[in-house]
Amino acid sequence: MKYKKLGASGIEVSVIGLGCWSFGGGAYWGPQSQRDADAVVAAAIERGVNFVDTAEVYNDGESERSLGLALKGRRDKVVLASKISTAHAGNVRKYLEGSLARLGTDYLDVYILHWPINPTALAHFAGGQDVAGGPPQVADVFGQFEALRKEGLIRSIGLSNFGVEQMKEVAATGVKADSNQLPYNIVSRAIETEIAPYCARHEIAVTGSVGLQQGLLTGKYATPEDVPPPQAHSRHFHQRRGGPDSRHHEEGAEKELFEAVDCVKALSAETGLSCAQIALAWILQKPFMTSTLAGCRNVAQLDANLSAVDVTLSDEIMARIDAASLPVWRKLGDMADYYENRAKSRIF
Repeated sequence: MKYKKLGASGIEVSVIGLGCWSFGGGAYWGPQSQRDADAVVAAAIERGVNFVDTAEVYNDGESERSLGLALKGRRDKVVLASKISTAHAGNVRKYLEGSLARLGTDYLDVYILHWPINPTALAHFAGGQDVAGGPPQVADVFGQFEALRKEGLIRSIGLSNFGVEQMKEVAATGVKADSNQLPYNIVSRAIETEIAPYCARHEIAVTGSVGLQQGLLTGKYATPEDVPPPQAHSRHFHQRRGGPDSRHHEEGAEKELFEAVDCVKALSAETGLSCAQIALAWILQKPFMTSTLAGCRNVAQLDANLSAVDVTLSDEIMARIDAASLPVWRKLGDMADYYENRAKSRIF
């Protein structure tokens, strides 16, 4: 395993982290046994993975609870990250305490605001009663984060899905954020234009989510129709494809998307590498990336993901992938919010 520093925090994280959204089961991913979660966490730690990520909203808190069970006796082996919903940002301490209880720990290494504070994000996550008194203010929210950091309840402050203007708002409070978790993969490249360069200039680590585009870049889907609706509600797909979860009302980029996937499949046939190895290795070779999260349901999937660490793609292969994915990027634009209509982006 390889490790990189998480911004200015002094914390080192594995270049592939364990995304735990599926832990605890739920409607989005389907059932996930605790036995498999335990085995995945144990194997990940044994193989050198030290970065594990979850969120209070994942499966209504069951992801945190399941991960906490899997980490019993191993808590000191990991850099543990969780996220607070934007709708709960008016009372950071209260919701941190809930996450700590579910995770069975007395501190978090990284505590992350899941989405920036803006009307669209608040409307989407309006399950939190703390929104009733009005939207939380950036200075107040990050003042709360800083107080918790000084108390030792969190070691590092993280952002998730923050654009350049939103990162500037945080910086203006005087609070230092060490990381920004953003969607990034072969077919989701919007952050390359402005967001990643800003992070590099300000010592903010970029940690990637959806490294395999929720399974698409493993090559297991031959057509858009094959993708289950919960995994097809992003702007990559036509509005009709994602079912009730789809709210972007855009046409998608399905033709361009599957041409990029076909390129990865062709490279897999040429090189003997799996599609997942190629997709993750491509991310790891981008110099602005600190770590990418990869979810897995069992140890076999974990090992398939981790094998990408030892893969070095040639400049020629990197260029072919870049070229094949460019039409998707052009069609979807530089908007890094892949789930809302581009007129209502939560990231700016």
